[in-house]
Amino acid sequence: MNHASPPPRIRREDRILAEVEAARDEIVAFTADMIRIPTVNPPGACYRDCAELVGRRLQATGLAIEYVEADGRPEHTAEYPRVNVVGRGPAVPGRPRLHLNGHFDVVPPGEGWTVDPFAGLVRDGRIYGRGASDMKSGIAAAVFAVEALRRAGVELAGAVDISATVDEESGGFAGVAHLCEAGIISSDHTQYAIIPEPFGPTRVCLGHRGVYWFDIIAHGRVAHGSMSHLGRSAIEDMGALLEAFRTGLIPELATRISALPIVPEPSRRPSLNVNAITGGQAGEGTQSPCVADRCVATVDRRFIPEEPFEKVRAEIARLVKSVEDDDPGRRFTIEERMVVHPTSTPCGSPLVAALSHAVEAVRGRPATLVASPGTYDQKHFDRIAGIEHCVAYGPGPLEEAHQPDESCSVDDLVATTQVLALAALELVGPA
Repeated sequence: MNHASPPPRIRREDRILAEVEAARDEIVAFTADMIRIPTVNPPGACYRDCAELVGRRLQATGLAIEYVEADGRPEHTAEYPRVNVVGRGPAVPGRPRLHLNGHFDVVPPGEGWTVDPFAGLVRDGRIYGRGASDMKSGIAAAVFAVEALRRAGVELAGAVDISATVDEESGGFAGVAHLCEAGIISSDHTQYAIIPEPFGPTRVCLGHRGVYWFDIIAHGRVAHGSMSHLGRSAIEDMGALLEAFRTGLIPELATRISALPIVPEPSRRPSLNVNAITGGQAGEGTQSPCVADRCVATVDRRFIPEEPFEKVRAEIARLVKSVEDDDPGRRFTIEERMVVHPTSTPCGSPLVAALSHAVEAVRGRPATLVASPGTYDQKHFDRIAGIEHCVAYGPGPLEEAHQPDESCSVDDLVATTQVLALAALELVGPA
């Protein structure tokens, strides 16, 4: 008598991948729901609404939820409260813990859109809207990676936590930095962190360049515009300094290159950008005939790991002093806004290995290791929480961040979710 053979056992990893694929429509819908909440920063609108949307989804995944307001931060106000949400997996003493973090604030939409930036439109296999790439799709990938493990019946030896945070676009100080300073995110209990920023499903981002952000103030002397020889134009003095940047420092920066695999390729070199200039009576509704006695330039200097910060700062100070010395009447002061040092996960990190294995399993090709031209919240995981094994890996094209018609491929979103699920399994282990 012939007996039917038992059905073949499905590999645990294949069950996980299948659960992600089965959740495709849910993942897309959750991403679109987040996009429809206009969490624009500045000023920091609708943060509580988005935190609660994510919190409900995390709770359904079985995580313990906590809402954390950035009490004590100046940007946390009654009108625009800074509300973060943290979902914690069950604590397992002595076992590894992974933290997945994404920010839900987005920059203002700006001009040039051909679709509604907050409609969460899905068309031709792509999700459109502000935050589709940077980085609400990344939050959805993190949430459903953990949900897929649960649906596949995988019990973990360690734990996975997820946080959705605010204000990354303005430095992350009321978001990840606040959670790290409060000890909610800490190397005391967390070994690994992944931030699903938009680098695409085959690129693992090891770290980022540094930034020195500062104002230079030119001090002139006010006078009547009809007798301008009695004053000194701060705007003209600033022009001389900007010309020195253009002809002296910027060409020098172009000769330096980092060994860190920063993308896109031109960003392997340090840079200097003047973000804004205001002078005289700029912005005032009624003008009077005056020589401008003040002009301010906001400068964004990106530096590579090979440039020690003290040398970066001293180089700027020397150039400003040399422009002053060219004309004894010139006077400038420098006021620092923000300093972020470059960071990179250590060579041989098991976190990078786990993501690389998962990328190859899902996409059939080795992962490409890159670094970011701009800073993101890895700086806080590293410098404040002490979690050095931190990388960025998430869906969406980096080049579409902050652009009109920002979008993310649905296929890339699903693939990234699969990679995150497999990497989590390798890092914290099955029970």
